[in-house]
Amino acid sequence: MRYLFLFLIFVFGLHIFSIFFPSDALAYCLGVLSLIMLLISFRRASRLFQILGASFTIAGIAMYFSTDLSVNQVIPLLGDNLSLLTLLAVLPWMNSIVTAGRYDRLMQHLLRGNVKHLGQLYQRSTTTMMSLTAFLNVSSATIAQDVLVDNLKPVVKKTANKFIMMTTLRGYSLALPWSPLEVLLAMGIFITGVSYTTLMPLMVLITVVMYVLDSLWGRLYFKKYAYPVQEKVIAGKQNGQNRSKIVQLVIALCSFLLLVILIGVIFDVEFIVSVTLLVFPFACLWALVIGRWKSFWTIGWQRWKNSVNHMDNFVVLFITLALFTNTLNESPALTMLQEPIIYVSDYPILILIMIQLLFVILSMFGVHPVATMGILSGISTMLMDILSPLSLAISLIIGGVSTVPIGTYGLVVTITSMSLKQSPYYITYYNLIYSAVFGALGILLAYLCI
Repeated sequence: MRYLFLFLIFVFGLHIFSIFFPSDALAYCLGVLSLIMLLISFRRASRLFQILGASFTIAGIAMYFSTDLSVNQVIPLLGDNLSLLTLLAVLPWMNSIVTAGRYDRLMQHLLRGNVKHLGQLYQRSTTTMMSLTAFLNVSSATIAQDVLVDNLKPVVKKTANKFIMMTTLRGYSLALPWSPLEVLLAMGIFITGVSYTTLMPLMVLITVVMYVLDSLWGRLYFKKYAYPVQEKVIAGKQNGQNRSKIVQLVIALCSFLLLVILIGVIFDVEFIVSVTLLVFPFACLWALVIGRWKSFWTIGWQRWKNSVNHMDNFVVLFITLALFTNTLNESPALTMLQEPIIYVSDYPILILIMIQLLFVILSMFGVHPVATMGILSGISTMLMDILSPLSLAISLIIGGVSTVPIGTYGLVVTITSMSLKQSPYYITYYNLIYSAVFGALGILLAYLCI
């Protein structure tokens, strides 16, 4: 399957074309191609996603027989989530320009030396993780953990592990609510139809509040532990290079956010489409501006091919979710799911709490927040009648993001578990209070926006 990416890119390209030139025939063709993608990807997906995909498929087929839909009507519905898959396919290009520009090394420099105790290092580590995760995503966690494991060798192992599992996972989660490259944000907007310009100030607000609270706690809690690593102060030239790269990152991030907003407004396209269309040309332009085109293309081409060739988990998840949510919306089962919500419809705060608890409980059993969000999308129309689209968007996004540090079998927790040789449940335990506070703030903000 070395050349699977050619088939997938053809499908994604056809999907982009259909957005601007829609037709029933094209929608049916994309549905058939989505089914082919699912059949190819299912046997290559991990066991967890095979179970999730099979569950959604069985439930979707069972509900189909209780609907008035024909097979010809269901097939085009399989392509409903292709926008999310297309977005995931282009993200490696942004990661590649960060690597080609050697911004990942910036993280290594920022996490070394020049602090007196772990409290100061905690704040610095969280800030660095939050800043670079917007571009590096999961790679930021692996880089930060490698550097911190090396730097904290003189510290008591239990303390060092606790420090690393807290600061890296929490800093990582703080970048997700507002980053236009984050799939949870994209999916929340996709489900509710709320504009990114409306959501962004609120996502930034909750991020700042959580950052301040966690930084103060980390500084006070770890202040009692001295930072024993004595390194030479970075030379003035290196300091200058670091400042230059930080400025470049800030300019790039602000430019990207502005362009995403402008493209959405000018061309009247959805947020996901704006980001998808912008990522590759923006990364190319960035590489040319900083004079790293050759390394960008070398790194990016290989990374992109490898990433698209191994999208099996998300292909299985999103295509089976499309079947599940569409048949659910047309079946009597939707009424059964609506009944408990109708029962507490006069108390929207209870609905917000129920949504948060669903994310937390399922995350601890290995269900990806994207899958949980997909399940809730099946009743999103009813939820928006009670909560308002903005309120539901906040609840879904913060509900998903807040469980990232405690998702026992989630990708970042698993990476941390392997890096530190710690039980994933141990990592979940130490981040539980943080996630509870994060989720509670999300509930409060969503309630105020009803």
